[in-house]
Amino acid sequence: MGIFVEVVLPVLAVFLAGFVIQKRARLDIRSVSTVGMYIMLPCLVFETFYNAELNRDYIMMLVFSLLLLFIILIMNKIYAWMKGYGASTESALILSTAFMNSGNYGSPIILFAFGEQGFIYAISLMVMQAIIMNFFGVYYAAKGTAGLKMAFLSVLKMPPTYAVLIAMIMKFTGMSIGGNVMGTIELVAAATVPTIMVVLGMQLAEISVKSLEWTKISYAATVRLVASPLIAFMLVLLLPMSNLMASVLVVQAAMPSAATTTIYAVQFDSRPELVSGITLVTTLFSIVTIPLLLMVYI
Repeated sequence: MGIFVEVVLPVLAVFLAGFVIQKRARLDIRSVSTVGMYIMLPCLVFETFYNAELNRDYIMMLVFSLLLLFIILIMNKIYAWMKGYGASTESALILSTAFMNSGNYGSPIILFAFGEQGFIYAISLMVMQAIIMNFFGVYYAAKGTAGLKMAFLSVLKMPPTYAVLIAMIMKFTGMSIGGNVMGTIELVAAATVPTIMVVLGMQLAEISVKSLEWTKISYAATVRLVASPLIAFMLVLLLPMSNLMASVLVVQAAMPSAATTTIYAVQFDSRPELVSGITLVTTLFSIVTIPLLLMVYI
């Protein structure tokens, strides 16, 4: 109960604030999220990578992310084949199970649970997951018809991509930043996490679930909240990395479905109502599963 009150409840309270204000005021979510995406998040990503001590852990993090993705992809393809589901349903299941909400849900949880160093790992994983999701997410949402070109272009449209590149160039060339400039970046970066938490609450308020397909939702929720952290646990045992990073990766792997996958599903008509339902249900169930997992790792 202590973990729920100290770690999960503060995060849920911010989500709830976004949820309530969206229900009452009906704000333009796109405007708020655009500010977060194009101004705040790049500052946070730049600060994280510019100050991070890059080592083998980050290579292992990339390997971990790709292995977890491909294992869940294979699981979904086998399940869809066994059930005789069409391409759109298969894509919907992939979108809602392969991509976790490591950003506006996972990162604050990690910050409260593991502190600043764990948060650095969480932000790094968030960037990798965002790039992977923008590439493979677009590809599968479009059922392969969009092609690799659209997936690649979607990555290039992400401001955090350039924040990482600039940070890496400056770090490895020894370029320094003035104290006032870095202070401004840090000031904006500090506002990123609470902003994206509020945005998630607003996004959840907009989810419309007309009829829940419980067979598919139960499968997806089991994969996202149970199978994914179990696979992650086995992967971190095989890959050499620090204990803190291993803990962060397993907990991040247990996060609910990424809210942004609903946007892809709507854009490419990959069963958006199913993806929305899975996102909502996994987010609600994670209120129970995340504290249970944290009891093991804290």
